[in-house]
Amino acid sequence: MAAPGELATRLLEHEARGLLARLDQVRPFALHETMVLAAALPYEAQLAIERFLHAGRTRLREKVRAYLDWLHGRGSGAGAAEQQRRFVLIRLGFNDVLSQFDLFTEVITQRSEHETGVWLSGLDTLARDALRLDLDGYEPDPAVCYLARGPGAAIRRARTRLPGGASNPVAIIRVPRERMVGSGIASSLVHEVGHQGAAQLKLVESLRADLVRAARQDPKGCWPTWNHWISEIVADCWSVGKLGITSTVGLLAVVSLPSFFVFRPSGGDPHPVPYLRVLLSAAIGEAIYPAPQWAAMRQTWKQLYPTGELPAERRTELERLEASIPDFVQLLLTHRSPALQGQRLGDIWPDQERRPARLLRLHHDWRGDLAVMARQPPTLVFAVIGQAKIADLISPEAESRVLSALLKAWAVRSSLDVVQRSHPNHAASVRRAS
Repeated sequence: MAAPGELATRLLEHEARGLLARLDQVRPFALHETMVLAAALPYEAQLAIERFLHAGRTRLREKVRAYLDWLHGRGSGAGAAEQQRRFVLIRLGFNDVLSQFDLFTEVITQRSEHETGVWLSGLDTLARDALRLDLDGYEPDPAVCYLARGPGAAIRRARTRLPGGASNPVAIIRVPRERMVGSGIASSLVHEVGHQGAAQLKLVESLRADLVRAARQDPKGCWPTWNHWISEIVADCWSVGKLGITSTVGLLAVVSLPSFFVFRPSGGDPHPVPYLRVLLSAAIGEAIYPAPQWAAMRQTWKQLYPTGELPAERRTELERLEASIPDFVQLLLTHRSPALQGQRLGDIWPDQERRPARLLRLHHDWRGDLAVMARQPPTLVFAVIGQAKIADLISPEAESRVLSALLKAWAVRSSLDVVQRSHPNHAASVRRAS
């Protein structure tokens, strides 16, 4: 049997070579995930993910080979403890690569599910449209969606750190499966998109500066509380700006919980108290798209959750914060930052197009024609359908059927756009045939 030092070196060499063999089994998604073309990820997102994972595997492979060279060279006399220390660091890097791969596997594997994969591709198109803004030099990051259990959505933003410290190449949006398929899914998705857009524009940082200044001028005001919640409020503002009342109605559905949770103080949670959050969403909507519907929405919410039985101290605190909502919304929507290129935050939304009367006219003009609706921006379509539903012009059943068909249409259109890049003549003929 080999001497202890030689045995340690041999065992570590075998472990490193085995790690290389296992690394070679981590193949690109394009080689082992089956899906119809319409369910595929957006081209930019797929390319970014594959390049990111390939770069990670390449770096790790180089480290393992360098370790093996060192092990048979200068490292042969370094001692077993140093050999082990260096290998353990490499193995931790291997686990990081696997964690990154598994993260994107969760997104991509659902693309093989019947109907779900195509719906997700349609939601990718919705996310891409929700991220668009008419700002020079602003290029939204790629975004991909997947479904998960539970009522809430979440996002792992692009450019944030992944296991191992690498920068995430795409935004990954988790949307609640229980909301598929209805206009409420857009409220959750566009809220998460708002986190990505706000991060790219650094809106939270610049708004915090405004709120700190406001707190200095009014020390007894509610500004510190709004400052604590500002990251979630900006995302809600993004959702209302893109979707109108569809956003507020969707939010109402998400936070319709037992009264204890609706009124409970948020503590360290960055989300506003649900009771106030719905009122704030309606106030933002009313400021951007004035109409009587917002007052009706606030009244309805208060009927669903009356405050009369709350302890007097808690009721007083909620009333104090509610009374400060108009001043806060004014600060929010008049906010300017370098990223907005001189515009106010309230000016970047398509206010004329998303006004309630305009949305209802579009609903009337489209007359349920899917071919016409499929050619519109997805956020506009969701805004129109949500507005029509609140006006009782479309049933929940019809809403689900129409949106399911539109998600499929947007998925097909997106897949044809990818084909167009490589085979323009073929894509044009397919588009005419469809």
